[in-house]
Order: sequence, then C-alpha cells, then structure tokens
Amino acid sequence: MTNIFRDYDQAGLDAEYNNRLKVPESPDMLRAGAERSAKARTEIPGRLNVSFGPDAEETLDIFLATTGAAPIANSGPAPIQVFIHGGYWRMMHKDDFSYVARAFTPRSCATVVINYGLIPAIHMDELVRQCRAALAWIHRNAASFAGDPEQIFISGHSAGGHLVAMMMATDWPRFDAQSPTLPVDLVKGGCGISGLYDLEPIRLCFLNQELKLDPEAVARNSPLALAPRGPGTLLLAVGSEEGPEYRRQSEDLAAAWRRHGIAVEVLVLAGQNHFTIVEQLGDPEAALSRLILDQMGRGTGP
Repeated sequence: MTNIFRDYDQAGLDAEYNNRLKVPESPDMLRAGAERSAKARTEIPGRLNVSFGPDAEETLDIFLATTGAAPIANSGPAPIQVFIHGGYWRMMHKDDFSYVARAFTPRSCATVVINYGLIPAIHMDELVRQCRAALAWIHRNAASFAGDPEQIFISGHSAGGHLVAMMMATDWPRFDAQSPTLPVDLVKGGCGISGLYDLEPIRLCFLNQELKLDPEAVARNSPLALAPRGPGTLLLAVGSEEGPEYRRQSEDLAAAWRRHGIAVEVLVLAGQNHFTIVEQLGDPEAALSRLILDQMGRGTGP
C-alpha cells in the first residue's frame, strides 16, 4: 500500500494511534480510574462542578491543598496544578481523572481538573477556546480557593497533552483583549503526558472520521507549528512501551520549541504504556508525580 504519512501506510498509521487496541486491558484500567476518582471526590476537600463558561460542559473541580504525611512549608497561597484530560478530544470527562489530585494536594498544591465540550458537539477551535477560558477563570479566581495566580502549572494526558501545549502557545493578553488583565506568563510550566503535538497524522488516520479536521484546523491547532508565548518550562513524558509515533511527537515538539528558547525535557518512563503512565498521578511518590512536583518547587528530593 502507498505511504500516506512518513513511512506509514493507512493500516500502519491507524494502528499506531489505536491505543486501546495496543493495550487490550485498557477498558478495565479506565473503569478502575473512574472508581478511584469517585472515591477521591469524597475524600479530598474542594468544590465540584464549578462553572467557568456558558456551555454546560465548561466546568471544573477544585481540590484544596492539604497537609500530608510529608508536609512542605508553605508561607503563602498554594501553587496550582491544572490537569486536562485526554480521550482523543471526543470522549472522557473530568470525573474520570479526579484521582490525579492525590499527587499534588498532599504536597501543599491546589489541584484543578477541567472539563470541556467534546467533538463532534463542538469543533477543535472551540474546544481549545474552552480550555483557555478555564485557565483564565483559574487565574482570576485563584484567591477563592487559596491558590496563587502567579504559580499556575498545567499537565494533561494524550489529547490533554496537546491542550497543555496549546495553552503554553496562547497569547493571553490577546485572548483577554476585551479586558486585558492576563499576564503573558500565565502558565509557569507544563507537562504533556503521551501528548499529540502534530495533528497532521491525526487528520490522516481513522480518528478523523469523527474529528473532521481539515488542513487549516491542523495548522491552527498543531503546537509543532506554533511558538510558546511565555518562558515556562515544559516536560514531555512518554512511556517506553508506547509506539514510535508518540515518541516522535514529543521529540519533534521539544526540538521545535527549544529553538524558541524555552527549556524542554523529554522523559521516557520505563515500563509505562499509554494508560499506566497517567495512573502514576494517583501517587505523589511515583516517578511522574515527582517530576511535576519538582517543576512546581514542591518536590521532596531523591
């Protein structure tokens, strides 16, 4: 068959991005994550289903910083970790990932898990806008949950990794043009977890049957073709058991954004696949959690 992207024919490209086929036990893993998340919502103090925009899906959950077994001195408002879920922009919900707060709240960090509308109910441009609106709301309302608007960090898994990079490529004063109060460096650091930063292979594979991306939407929404707007650091984590396209996505974004002068580190986590890698955020001592906590200045050392 004819290659349609790099060295991939249609079947090869489809297989490379079919993570559920690669990890047959993934439905059970996702169900377990949803159960852990429901438990977390009953155990971690916070505010649930807070609206940040007019769409019914524009909601977020806030989990308050707590004092854990290894408390870290905190002389002021808590740093904020914002998590953006994945699901190839067409599935999943914030409620499936509440458990990620367990990585951060015991280390004196507030955690916000955001939700957004899904394709095909909305298009990619609107999905990205909703995530930007969530970050703007968090910055403006941080004091209401004892968070520090000057210490906002973001992480996201899979499609959420793409959205992390899109947030870091946002011109915040321009986004806020009607009332320009948002700083250029609104995001102090990000972590894309098994993220997607070049949407051209997504447009060419089976996923586009639902996503309906055209070349113009790919150009507007591919972080690889954009530039970071602030000086924040970027971590790009990928599992050693993921396919070569996921590694390529992270390596290419790192090379491109380093040319713009920001610090980017690619981290290949041994023994992790596309689904187990994000599960680490259920434990503050897991490798991925520690990397993000170190980025936030809330690490506990080796």
